[in-house]
Amino acid sequence: MVTLPATVYSQQIVKKKLNVYYPAVHLTNPAVQHSINSKILQRTNELIRQQGYGESPDTEETGYYELKTNERNVLSLTLVNFAYSGGAHGLTVVVPLTFNVLTGKTYQLKDLFKKDSNYVTVLSKIVGAQIKERDIMVLGEYKGIKPDQDFYIADKSLVLFYQLYDLAPYAYGIPYFPISIYAIQDIIADESPLGQMFG
Repeated sequence: MVTLPATVYSQQIVKKKLNVYYPAVHLTNPAVQHSINSKILQRTNELIRQQGYGESPDTEETGYYELKTNERNVLSLTLVNFAYSGGAHGLTVVVPLTFNVLTGKTYQLKDLFKKDSNYVTVLSKIVGAQIKERDIMVLGEYKGIKPDQDFYIADKSLVLFYQLYDLAPYAYGIPYFPISIYAIQDIIADESPLGQMFG
């Protein structure tokens, strides 16, 4: 099984008060390449709209992306968009995407774990412990992660995160919670992107 990294290059959307970089992949399978690139572009455009571009003449947006994993047929990345419409500070939104570059499949958090693994409870406890250890001030009460919590894969870790204001005050930024794959090895599905990271 050949597991070469995907070739990733930057594309750019430039309009008045808008400058967004997003990734495009080049793969040997044109159908999978088209599928992944379409999903990335769709999410990029949704994010631009979500952040209010075009609604107010004052809104300025910039965007970029970060590659988190590009190995073992797994491509995990984040799209980062910053919008400023005046006021004290702008708003950053981070959208994660994790793909299988052989099939084009996009993964949700539940796809990484064995069925009936109770992954929400397991991960919620780990995140809760990190919140305490790192003394993060939580808005309201921490009730655990959502079944479809935002995540990406990086450096043999599953990284869960929350958007601004979803968990903590603005001053904390976007809170990230890295979890070593070895700490949750027993619930990871072997064929999932996390399963591919062992060895």
